[in-house]
Amino acid sequence: MMKKIILISTLIILPLFFAKDLAAQTAQQIAFINSNELLEAMPEKVKASNQLIDLNNKYKEEMKVMQNDYNKKYSDFISYQTSMAENIRLRRMQELYELERQINDFMKVAQEDIQNQEKALIEPLRQRLKDAIYQVGIENGFVCIYDLANPSIAFVTPDATNATLLVKQKLGIR
Repeated sequence: MMKKIILISTLIILPLFFAKDLAAQTAQQIAFINSNELLEAMPEKVKASNQLIDLNNKYKEEMKVMQNDYNKKYSDFISYQTSMAENIRLRRMQELYELERQINDFMKVAQEDIQNQEKALIEPLRQRLKDAIYQVGIENGFVCIYDLANPSIAFVTPDATNATLLVKQKLGIR
């Protein structure tokens, strides 16, 4: 009788110990990161940001020169338009229009160039970060790594089961 009680107690208590270990093990296999924090901590990011700031400042300086030129010509036009011959006034109006167009074109080109430079400088850093996250996930046996900066999963083990088909079946989707 005593052996039965010990055996039953063992059968009840033993799974509880394993369940506790399994829950702890599962919790340890899930990790999280903050990709923004990691990206900002990369020394290359500081260098890339400084390059982008320098480029932006150069475009701002050139824009200022263009704007000053336009403002001077516009001011002269307003001051002397009543004393100008019709053909000269029309030519100056056309010149002002062309300067406005050039300024708008310049702004568009500058913005595109800054975006392209940002992509060229930052994208390799993002890829390097992604590769590092993948390596950490594999090396540490994580099932998945969540990214707190971007509410998504940054890493899923290659051994993970894709349950999409099972959920589709449960929903009755073919």
